[in-house]
Amino acid sequence: MSQAWLLLLAAGLLEVVWAIGLKYTEGFSRPLPSVITVAAMIASFWLLALALKSIPVGTGYAVWTGIGAVGTAILGIVLFSEPATAARLACIALIVAGILGLKLVSGGA
Repeated sequence: MSQAWLLLLAAGLLEVVWAIGLKYTEGFSRPLPSVITVAAMIASFWLLALALKSIPVGTGYAVWTGIGAVGTAILGIVLFSEPATAARLACIALIVAGILGLKLVSGGA
């Protein structure tokens, strides 16, 4: 996996951190979760921007948001007891398939 794809993966994982962090900030009224969330946002965008130097913007953005969506949905199930219905899990699997498909058709970028 190229450095650009590793940067994109890290950016996507940080998107999960800040998306989940939003829940813990309670409207940015809690200082520590707020600082962590904003730091994760900045780092996520920065890594995404670096990855997009080599990866097409449409592919990079779709993969970044896909990683964030899947990770956030899974952590929502685990941390917040959100429903884990078969339909919801199937939809998450489709997003994962889309991420993998974009990686495969994008080649070694």
